[in-house]
Amino acid sequence: MLVDLHMHSTASDGALAPAELMARAAEAGVDLVALTDHDCVDGLDEARDAAARLGMAWVSGVELSAQWQGHTVHVLGYGFDPAAPGLQDALGQVRQGRWRRAEQIAERLAAKRMPGALEGALAAQRAAGGDPDSPPARPHFADWMVQAGHVRDQGEAFRKWLGAGKLGDIKQHWPTLAEAVQQLRGAGGVAVLAHPWHYGFTRARLRRLLRDFAEAGGRGLEVVNGKQAPEQVGLLGRLSIEFGFLASVGSDFHHPAAPWMALGAMTPLPSDCQPLWTDNQFTDAVVMHAQ
Repeated sequence: MLVDLHMHSTASDGALAPAELMARAAEAGVDLVALTDHDCVDGLDEARDAAARLGMAWVSGVELSAQWQGHTVHVLGYGFDPAAPGLQDALGQVRQGRWRRAEQIAERLAAKRMPGALEGALAAQRAAGGDPDSPPARPHFADWMVQAGHVRDQGEAFRKWLGAGKLGDIKQHWPTLAEAVQQLRGAGGVAVLAHPWHYGFTRARLRRLLRDFAEAGGRGLEVVNGKQAPEQVGLLGRLSIEFGFLASVGSDFHHPAAPWMALGAMTPLPSDCQPLWTDNQFTDAVVMHAQ
């Protein structure tokens, strides 16, 4: 069974609409799929209906932003009730925070002689098929910066202006790690820590993060994120066993032009890990469709 439990659509910062994303996942041979947009469940109904038409098993998903010791980390949630009032309230607050963050990014760019960033990012978001009522994300600012001639490409935009520790890295609007986990659990979901290697932590700090995540009620670890290096996957696999985490896999797909995050194309999960999709709470939430 080919499983891909981490991907993004135009409902957040992805390039494809939810239904088109599901079609591409089916073409890639994915059997079990989850749409995990950033702090947003707006695309889930469309994705679920498309998965049903295409015969893929489907589970509700989301990727929540959270604060941990001054850093932004991401928590993937699966099998929750998207209409749960507590989760809806939390997502509404984060949405407001994302608008404030977008405004602050624009103000900071304007101070660096790059005016009009918010309007430009919104235009880039609309051009990509995104929801015009949703706050633009950093990739939309990066697209505008390229179009306006401020940088050569998205990579330069993130390296110089938008990436971790840079001008656009604004964290104060996210819930704490424990709050994000409890929001998911309160909606009946399973919490999984996303792409642990992306945070650039030392191994000692990563272990502290995993300890705190487990104490907060986190159940899983994304051991495989796209075409991750086998040695990284191996270490995360060992950590998942040590901390008693279920192991998850996902492409982290955003755009067809990024082959290292191609749908359904991930480094294999170590055989000694317990896959997330074998857990009873997770499997009870999966909607099965006949091929």
